Amino acid sequence: MWDALTADTGARISELLEDADRAADFSVRFDGMLFDYSKTAMSREARALLLSIAQSRRVEERRAAMFAGEASNETEGRAVLHTALRNLSGGPVEVDGQNVMPGVLDTLARMEAFAEKVRGGEFTGAGGPITDVVNIGIGGSHLGPEMAVRALSPCHDGPRCHFVSNVDGADIADCLAGLDPTTTLVIVASKTFTTIETMTNAETARAWMAKAVDDPAAQFAAVSTAQDKTAEFGIAPERVFGFEDWVGGRYSVWGPIGLPLMLAIGPEDFRAFLEGGAAMDGHFREAPAQENMAVMLALTGLWHSHACGYLTRAVLPYDQRLARLPAYFQQLEMESNGKRVTMEGEALDVQSGPVVWGEPGTNGQHAFYQLIHQGTQVVPCEFMVAAKGHEPELAHHHHLLVANCLAQSEALMRGRSMAEARALMEEAGFEGAELERQAAHRVFPGNRPSTTLIYDRLTPRRLGQIVALYEHRVFVEGVILGINSYDQWGVELGKVLAKEMAPILSGERDAAGKDGSTRQLVDFVQGIAEG
Repeated sequence: MWDALTADTGARISELLEDADRAADFSVRFDGMLFDYSKTAMSREARALLLSIAQSRRVEERRAAMFAGEASNETEGRAVLHTALRNLSGGPVEVDGQNVMPGVLDTLARMEAFAEKVRGGEFTGAGGPITDVVNIGIGGSHLGPEMAVRALSPCHDGPRCHFVSNVDGADIADCLAGLDPTTTLVIVASKTFTTIETMTNAETARAWMAKAVDDPAAQFAAVSTAQDKTAEFGIAPERVFGFEDWVGGRYSVWGPIGLPLMLAIGPEDFRAFLEGGAAMDGHFREAPAQENMAVMLALTGLWHSHACGYLTRAVLPYDQRLARLPAYFQQLEMESNGKRVTMEGEALDVQSGPVVWGEPGTNGQHAFYQLIHQGTQVVPCEFMVAAKGHEPELAHHHHLLVANCLAQSEALMRGRSMAEARALMEEAGFEGAELERQAAHRVFPGNRPSTTLIYDRLTPRRLGQIVALYEHRVFVEGVILGINSYDQWGVELGKVLAKEMAPILSGERDAAGKDGSTRQLVDFVQGIAEG
């Protein structure tokens, strides 16, 4: 189905933009946000083909099924209803004939009550009111809340929040250094309460706290459904917050996994975050495809990856507070759509999701933009920027930030011709062969595609909209590719082999049966350890 699209990839973006109506026609506006995909080589004919592909792949039907609580995660037989966590209207959402909303709202109310107690000083540590929160989790239990807490730092009026994820002891050592265990709350986020990295760090945190606190478990909370294991750890039931199996880890920041965010910004702003996500849900469900921001973001991504053959895309937020957003989207997209078989278990006959990466602007301009502008690989760029910042006294900073963002998208599209480069070198005093040589280094091929998402200011509501937008983009791309975006079997094999490897490294087992390379690596590590 991609052949006709591939034949339509030769247009130059600058020539397409000679159409005075293109910018408006290749944009989607919603609730103070503007998504501009006009700086891509997608023609009107290509867009029509993409929309027809979406229709033929039954995107609207599959979307309705997901919101209706059907088992959209078919390999695990589960509904996909992270959207219910932000359904503040309380309207019924059913799974297997049961309305899940009473439970969702009850958990939210419990989170809010606990957050108010911590923030108000009613819940204290052994040394007084809680000053610091340490969230221990990994993957979806870490990236979402860490990203959101950092993004919404202007809204912070609660305890300081810190995050530990890596089993590398340096991570937790650096986090705990300088904290007062008597005024620190530790949140252990693991649905099963068995995740090896998380539980190793949790034990270390408990031992650290036990040196200064008689009952360290009294300063622990848990986000988990394994109440027997949390009780064994010593955490009281009123400080345990669970969520259902129809919420995937990388989609879970909207519920109890978002507890650190609620503690940092307060229940009211947390609800605004949920309201933003719910608003994007409504837009996604109701807007016609060509006017649907998530659908067009997805189709633009598929255009680049499957019609144009570009295998990566860069997420470039021009906002230092969104520094962790590329990593968050990296997990969201690559864990969701990095699959090799279709829903039916057959090998994919096209590429699956692309490699997603990025850094905040303007930092990236002084790191990897060289390759984006002049390298031999084409990297579609997804810019995002707020029209206004949070610090009025630093408005001149934000003015330069926005100017750089818009200029980069223009430069990628326009480029610089050899004639323009020659003129610059002539002006600089070069002549003859040296002028030609110098000019060649200053040519920018241009025609590098980008999209830009602009919004008024990064608020809790706006962040909720942005996150939900990308979640729905993942859904649409997955449906069109025919894959399951909601399982993650690719993380399992390494876990299994790591359990085998640990006793080998400690000398409890030998490395018999391992390949020569692995045995050599084990021998090298053991040699250093023994020395």
